[in-house]
Amino acid sequence: MKKHIPNIITCCNLICGCIATYCGFKQGYDFAFLFILLGAFFDFFDGMTARALGVSGKIGLELDSLADCVTFGVAPSSILFTLFFHVQYPEILDALVVRQVMPFTAFLIAAFSALRLAKFNIDERQHFGFIGMPTPANAIFWASLVCSSKEWLVGPRFNVVFLFLFMILFCWLLVCEVPMFAFKFKTMSWAENKVKYIFLMICFVVLCSSAVVGGANGMLWYSLIRALSVCIGLYVLVSIVASYLSKRD
Repeated sequence: MKKHIPNIITCCNLICGCIATYCGFKQGYDFAFLFILLGAFFDFFDGMTARALGVSGKIGLELDSLADCVTFGVAPSSILFTLFFHVQYPEILDALVVRQVMPFTAFLIAAFSALRLAKFNIDERQHFGFIGMPTPANAIFWASLVCSSKEWLVGPRFNVVFLFLFMILFCWLLVCEVPMFAFKFKTMSWAENKVKYIFLMICFVVLCSSAVVGGANGMLWYSLIRALSVCIGLYVLVSIVASYLSKRD
């Protein structure tokens, strides 16, 4: 029985991804965000459980990738798909055919997430870090951003061109050759993990500040979700800066 436990946890991730996808298409962004987050929770523990029980296998690896492709690829694509219908279109692009076609570009997120997961499965360099942006981080970023800032994204200060270019940037981040750190600690020493510790301290400040501001405005929940998207953006930025500095040294 114990050999099936990790796969059951992975299937829970897959089910969360299916529900998040449904919520995304129905514009239930709050629930889509929560189920993507819950899927990430299951994704974190399925591999850990398999190693703890000594039942790791090829089926588990393949199932994990398939579940991740749904939860962290298709689900955020469904969120962006519906957002494309509501975002502002500049006058030069405000044509029916453009409005009908642009939403389908959201599925580039799913395609690049699948490519990212395939590369991860065969890349021996990613045991203690990542090459490119992890799919859970990408999915949580988009879900938290749309959930907390939809009114701004569909407002006059933002438009479909910015959304499309922003999406293309994150598609590139998924498959780029930029090293990004993982929260795997060989030791707890400052020297070996200073980038991770600095990042965690910055995130602590961002989350606390957002909690104070959100609590004062009666928007604590959405303020914290917005702060989460900021933290993921900082994760990418800190990883890129750390990679550049390490190459200089």
